[in-house]
Amino acid sequence: MKDGPDIARIAALIGDPARANMLTALMGGRALTASELAQEAGITAQTASSHLARLAEGGLIGQRRQGRHRYHQLASAEVAALLEALMGFAAGAGHLRRRPGPRDPAMRRARVCYDHLAGEMGTIMFESMLARGHLVRADETIVLTDAGRDFARAFLQAEPGGKSRAPLCRECLDWSERRSHLAGQMGRAMLGRMTDLGWARRQSDSRVIRFSPEGERQFHAMFSG
Repeated sequence: MKDGPDIARIAALIGDPARANMLTALMGGRALTASELAQEAGITAQTASSHLARLAEGGLIGQRRQGRHRYHQLASAEVAALLEALMGFAAGAGHLRRRPGPRDPAMRRARVCYDHLAGEMGTIMFESMLARGHLVRADETIVLTDAGRDFARAFLQAEPGGKSRAPLCRECLDWSERRSHLAGQMGRAMLGRMTDLGWARRQSDSRVIRFSPEGERQFHAMFSG
């Protein structure tokens, strides 16, 4: 047997349709119960518990208790990035689970990817920050420049970054746009600031992000043109 990372084990965990549906449901960044995830996967609660135990053992999800309830969430932003990349590859290869429906345009326009902005609006923001020199690619990483720090301080009204061990900036391949959007601490902070300002809000029970007319105007004034 060859030494090295066991990608077959991780692929098998993600590859089961029920587990894939549960992981996709957790891409919204919210912690969900086993019953909620069972409903998402179309399976019984008992079967869901067995799948969730395997996902936790494989390091893909984490669990926490609150009162009598146990909640499940993705283990890290790295897991979310892996899933988003797989979604992009599957969509590009034509492996779609259902015909496009009424919600698809909204999902493609703007959605939350774990904790940051994705979809068309997310890629617009990322590409604008690159074009204006706020971000640069260096050694296969994304770096916030001095000009970018000045921009971030002005918009966020705070110093970018914090005590988290998560990278400050990370490039995340967008499954619907097939281009990158901004993840990491900066991606999370940018989306948080937009919601705090009232530019956007998250649609209930969905990953969709809805921008108000004024919020969209402000967004495009900052990141388009």
